[in-house]
Amino acid sequence: MHMLKTIENFIAMVEANKHIEAVEHFYVVNATLKDNQSTETRGKERRIENEKKLLSTIKKMHSKCVQPYFVKDNNVVIKWQFRFEFKNDTSIDIEEIAYQQWNNGQIENEQFFFDPKQLIPKPIS
Repeated sequence: MHMLKTIENFIAMVEANKHIEAVEHFYVVNATLKDNQSTETRGKERRIENEKKLLSTIKKMHSKCVQPYFVKDNNVVIKWQFRFEFKNDTSIDIEEIAYQQWNNGQIENEQFFFDPKQLIPKPIS
């Protein structure tokens, strides 16, 4: 039950758009991240740098977990919906699946699955 509460806290933090805080709190130092089939990146600090770079381009953001999420042992699957409205008056809507491996209340490995066509910005209407 403790793990479920931890996952709920993680989801709440992301939905509150506290992405950097979520990485700081819920990822191990050497966490790995992979988008689709790309080369993995390693390290919490690198992840934080990438988040800061992205967030510096955004004027408004919406983050939502599409319930239910799934847990089996230390494996978690979450469906996310994100809307990014950028400072250049474009936006993207992303729907993705995150597959995570947790250990002692923190994420060790995470892989995102999404359609890369979603990354093409559109004018904000």
